[in-house]
Parts: sequence; structure tokens; C-alpha cells
Amino acid sequence: MTKKEVCWFSGGVSSFIACYLRKDTLDEIFYIHINDQHPDTLRFLHDCEKALGKEITIIQSEKFKSVEEVIRQTRYVNGPSGARCTQELKKKVRQDWEKQQDGEMLYVWGYDSTEQHRAERLKEAMPEYEHIFPLLDENLSKEEVHGMLQRLAIQRPVMYEMGYRNNNCIGCVKGGMGYWNKIRRDFPEVFAERAKIEREIGHSCIKGVFLDELEPNRGRIEDEVMEECGIMCEIAYEKVTV
Repeated sequence: MTKKEVCWFSGGVSSFIACYLRKDTLDEIFYIHINDQHPDTLRFLHDCEKALGKEITIIQSEKFKSVEEVIRQTRYVNGPSGARCTQELKKKVRQDWEKQQDGEMLYVWGYDSTEQHRAERLKEAMPEYEHIFPLLDENLSKEEVHGMLQRLAIQRPVMYEMGYRNNNCIGCVKGGMGYWNKIRRDFPEVFAERAKIEREIGHSCIKGVFLDELEPNRGRIEDEVMEECGIMCEIAYEKVTV
């Protein structure tokens, strides 16, 4: 039986280029939407569809639509077990889709040349599926991937242009001090809302400090490592909670 080839498009550049390199063999492309994504993400998605010549199917949690809803209901932000919003808004949505499928799957992922270790972790965590990594196979770096996007004449998601390393939700709870101080400047209403929720539930995004206590000069976003919100965040959650 032929395996169904599926790409999980994150809304970021790397996952798109992975899709692009496999566009002639892909059966389906899925994007899991969260209301906290920058609105420009959907513009990028539609530009990607034109370049691929394929539709990207948008799916979303039926239970939760935003990070705020997850935090308020579960009273959990971020910690050793990962971010609950990733679990509820992405992992469960993907798993619900998988339960409805018959036959074998081949998943396409956008890990670049620096992420071989993440690819290996992914294969260990999801042995029931076959996985391919087009960027790794071509030894493409993140810089080269962004260069390929430019040559395709597709404008990057605006979060990259604003200086963020990925196109996660605005106000990603996995961010560090430098990230949150940039959010404070760029999206003050999001910063204020997250700070308010932290106090309501008594837990903070950043270990050891609540956002309303964070000094405006703390941290450097350039020095902080923050993964794109996706499958590796799900795996981090599984390793602690299973």
C-alpha cells in the first residue's frame, strides 16, 4: 500500500521550503491554526499555496481557540512539562486527525542542517510513522532556507521582519526575558494580558519572575534559544508527562 505523504506546515519559512522540495509527491499539507498567530501568517500561507500549486488545509482545536483560553481553563502556563497550550492547541488536534486516518503515513518536516538531533528525537518519539527531512537531506541551513524563500519572491511572515526568530504565537509562553521585553515594546496589549493571567493563576511564563516584575532592560532576544512551536515542543511535554 502506498504511504500518504503529509507535511505539517507550521507557518514558518523552514516548513514551507520542506513542503516546496516535496511538492511533487505530497498528498496533503496541514496547518494547525491558533488565534494568537500574527494575522500575516495567513497571508504567508496563501502565498505559499500559490508557489506550491497545492491547497494547505487549515485545522483548529474545537475546544480552544487561543492560548489565553487554555491557560484560564487549565491554570497552567509553562514549566518542566512544557507548555500546555502546545498540548491542547496543536498536539491533540494532530492526534485527532491521525485517529481518523487509515493506512501508513510518511511525514515531512522542516528541520534544517543544525537540527539533526531533533530529527532523531522525533523518529524515536513517533516510530509508528516514516519521517523525511528534506532540508537535512540537502544540508540546508536556516539562512539558505530564507534565501530560497527570497528567490521565490515570497515575503516572509512579518514576525521575522520584526526581529523574531520564528513565527510562533504572539506572546509565546516559552519565550525568555529578552523575548518578553520585545513583546512588551511591540505588542504591549499582549504583554499586559499575559501578565494579568499570570497573577490570576499564580504561575509565570518565565521561571522565577512574573511579567509585571520583569525589568525592561533584562535579557537579550539575540542570545535566547527558542524553538519553533511544533512537534518538538509536543515531545518535550510527552517525555515528562507520559
